[in-house]
Amino acid sequence: MGRLEGQAVLGTTTHRKSTYSGCSSSYYTSHAHSLYKTGEKRLLFKLGLSFFLFGLINNVLYVIILSAALDLVPPSTPKGIIAFCNIAPALIAKLGWPYILKGKIRYTRRIFGCCLLSFIGMLAVALHESLFSRLLGICLASFSSGLGELTFLQLSTTYSPAAIGGHSVGYWSSGTGAAGLLGAFLWWELRGLGVEVGVGISSVLPFVIPLTYFLLLPRPVAFLDRTTSIAYSALPFDDSGIPTSDTSEESSLLGNEPKSESVFLTATDKWRLLRPMLFKYMLPLFCVYLYEYTINQGIAPTLLYPVPSPERYGFLSKIIHSVRDYYPLWQLIYQTTVFISRSSISLGLPPMSIRLLPLPAVVQLAILITLACESAFGIFSADHEGRSIAFVFILVSIEGICGGLAYVNVFYRINQERPDPSTVENEELAKQECEFKIGSLGFADSSGILFASLLAMPTEIELCKLQVARGKLLCQGL
Repeated sequence: MGRLEGQAVLGTTTHRKSTYSGCSSSYYTSHAHSLYKTGEKRLLFKLGLSFFLFGLINNVLYVIILSAALDLVPPSTPKGIIAFCNIAPALIAKLGWPYILKGKIRYTRRIFGCCLLSFIGMLAVALHESLFSRLLGICLASFSSGLGELTFLQLSTTYSPAAIGGHSVGYWSSGTGAAGLLGAFLWWELRGLGVEVGVGISSVLPFVIPLTYFLLLPRPVAFLDRTTSIAYSALPFDDSGIPTSDTSEESSLLGNEPKSESVFLTATDKWRLLRPMLFKYMLPLFCVYLYEYTINQGIAPTLLYPVPSPERYGFLSKIIHSVRDYYPLWQLIYQTTVFISRSSISLGLPPMSIRLLPLPAVVQLAILITLACESAFGIFSADHEGRSIAFVFILVSIEGICGGLAYVNVFYRINQERPDPSTVENEELAKQECEFKIGSLGFADSSGILFASLLAMPTEIELCKLQVARGKLLCQGL
């Protein structure tokens, strides 16, 4: 389909309405149906597949690195340092690019940069055995992943009408959910080859992104209303002469319009856009990730039970062969349910209403408290480990569903918030506002993960102490 040059520029206010109008789920359904009727089903499929691959490949290296943590550092090195190096650089990227840099976004150069950083980072991990080199490589891959997530979510806002942008976000979220399963599976298959070969093979995965971007992804102009007779122009192929401060993918718009290189959001503009989102979107997303990763990293490792006997628990005994099998089992359940819930919109389910967005965080908090009590005191008696395992299975499944629903619905809803066409005075500025709003949300989930990593270690230690105090010594044997 050729290179995506950015959002097409419309010549009139009438056509601009199509670009920036909002979209409800019913409008999404009706517009998508009209695209099918006009023979554009293939375009929607290619758009969805492109964003699914973007989400899958962008996040899969993050999962591979976490899965390979035990193999990447010496036994004496705390494994928490892997988790920190795998999230802190991504947080810096999500904080620096939307909040500090300004101007139009250069999508092509960003994507090439992310691809090269990931490739170099994974090669550093694969080809060097020193701890410093491997941590540096992990940091590079993490920074690339954070900047990539930011970039592709912003890219989704360049598709109009808003229904098509929502379609992009739905498939992006599904891809990020699938990355959890694919990454864990890939490392399970590759770890037998050793770090050098296994991680080296993984280093070629980032090149799928630019190939998808250039060869599969439809351009935004392909989704504009073809029934109108108003002329528009695609953005030019050459992006030369663009300032280096992460500005534009495009150098000019229509031939008869002035250049808009100097158009950018000021700090006051960004605060104006950010303030309404703090409690509406960012706080719920931060809380979900804080609770979710505190459970996964601090509580789940202590949810240990005796190995089920074949006589009493035939099915469980085939899955769990040692105490060490419990934590991978909880992670598999979590990743599977996250994938399913992050795919909810791409599967055609309606998005959550805005007033229900805090609900996943509330449920996550209840699950965190319940699982902490189960770990510390034991809700069921010690001779009924089957009930305890089933109970944890259900709660971890709900945890994954809540986490996935929070992610996809928050980003879907912010994608749908397009400016009122009657108030748009500068089209480029309105475009940058949409990009900033969705890009600024990434700081919330990454900061939640970072804070959770700080809480997880003391949480795990204290829960283990409480288990030992009541005579349950399984956590000491790991």
